Amino acid sequence: MEIKVITHIWDELKNSKEVIDRIIKENLDNKLDRYLKKFENKEDAEGLIDIKVDKNSRDLFDWTLQINIDWESFRYSREDFKKLDDLINHLFDHFKEELSNK
Repeated sequence: MEIKVITHIWDELKNSKEVIDRIIKENLDNKLDRYLKKFENKEDAEGLIDIKVDKNSRDLFDWTLQINIDWESFRYSREDFKKLDDLINHLFDHFKEELSNK
């Protein structure tokens, strides 16, 4: 199963896109690889990760992470985070926790 990643990034964060993509890939390859393996052999399994990143009026990060894997949807959102990398890792931690319970 190939997972397609779509990122929607606020204009002021366009320079951070490469970093955001790298951290997402690290989460998928290292933190979630074992949990996603159970979907590899399913012929009809599809994976889509849709990420939206904004910076709010307080100059903090707001995120929404929508994941569709094997016809199941997962949604996580957080507001007012200072560190972009901590926020990305935090949201993927929640996804990992849910996958571990399946």
